[in-house]
Amino acid sequence: MSLASFIAGLPKAELHVHHVGSASPAIVSELAERHPGVVPSDPDELRRFFEFRDFAHFVEVYLAVVDLVRTEDDVRYLTYEVARELATGQQVRYAELTCTPYTSVLPDDDDLGMPIEVYTEAIEDARIAAERDFGIVLRWIYDIPGESGMPAADATLSFALNHRVDALVGFGLGGPEIGVARAQFKPHFDAARRVGLHSVPHAGETTGPETVWDALQVLGAERIGHGTSAATDPRLLKYLAKTGIPLEVCPSSNVATRAVASLEEHPIATFRDAGVTITINSDDPSMFGTTLNREYEIAADLLGLDSGGVTDLVRAAVRASFAPDEVKWAILSEIDVYAGR
Repeated sequence: MSLASFIAGLPKAELHVHHVGSASPAIVSELAERHPGVVPSDPDELRRFFEFRDFAHFVEVYLAVVDLVRTEDDVRYLTYEVARELATGQQVRYAELTCTPYTSVLPDDDDLGMPIEVYTEAIEDARIAAERDFGIVLRWIYDIPGESGMPAADATLSFALNHRVDALVGFGLGGPEIGVARAQFKPHFDAARRVGLHSVPHAGETTGPETVWDALQVLGAERIGHGTSAATDPRLLKYLAKTGIPLEVCPSSNVATRAVASLEEHPIATFRDAGVTITINSDDPSMFGTTLNREYEIAADLLGLDSGGVTDLVRAAVRASFAPDEVKWAILSEIDVYAGR
C-alpha cells in the first residue's frame, strides 16, 4: 500500500478547520446560485476566484463567501455537507469547526442577518444529523473576527455565554493579525475560560513570535492556530516544548496566504526538532485547493515520515483535541487497529 493510500484510509481528527472555509466548490457553487453576486458559481471561474495575492486578499475573498451564508437553510446545508465530506472523503471521525457567528448574526435591523437562536439551531440540527448519518462527532469553536474589533468580540462572547450549545468547546480569534493586538481581547477570553471554554486563538501566522507570546500569556491559549513565526524564537520553542501546548500546523494555507514563501521553507521540521507538539490541519481546504489527506502527505514529505510516523501525528491530533475521553479512546483504538499496532 502506498503512503497516500494509507493516509486516505487512516481515521483522523481535524482541529483547525473553518466552518465556511471548508465549503467545497460544489457547496460554494450551490450557495452562489442561491445568492448571485460577487462569488461565481461556475467551477472554473470559482477556481480563479480562489487564487490569492496575499493574506489581505484572502480575507476579502473569504468574506465574500461568508456573505453567501444568509439563511437558516444555508447554514444547515453548509454544515451538513461539510460534515459529509470530512467523514466520507477524509475519514475524519472528530472535528472542531471554527465558526464565526458574528458574520452571520448581524443586528436586528440588518435584513442580511439572522437571530443567534436560528444560527445555533441550524448548526446543531446539522451536527446531530451528521453524527447519525456519517458517524462523525462535531464540536464548535466560536471565534472573534479580529478585524471587526470590540463590537465583534462583545457579540461573540455574548453568543458563547448567553446562547451556548452543548457542542461549543472553544473560544478563538481569527482574521488579520497585523494591527489587531491580541491583548485587547483579554477580558473576552477570561470570561470564556471562566465558563470552561478552551482558548484557541490564531497567532504568529502573519506577525512575529511576540503575537504568540501574547496569545499564551495574555489569552491563556491552550493551542495556537498556526504559530508559524514561533520558529524564529528559540525561547518560545523551548516554552512550547516544555508545556506541551500544540501548534495547529496548516502547511498549504501558510503558502497560499504567503505566510511562508514555499512548502520547502515551512518551519514544521523546526517545530518537530524542537520537541513542539504539532497537529496537522487543513484550515480552509477548499479555498486552498487541499484536503486533510493532502496535508498529511505534505507533512510526511517535509518530515521524512513513514506510515508509523504519520500514525503518530494523527494520534497527536486526537490527544490534543477537546473531545470527550470516550471519543478519544474510540478513535485511538480505531487508529491502532487500522495501523496494525
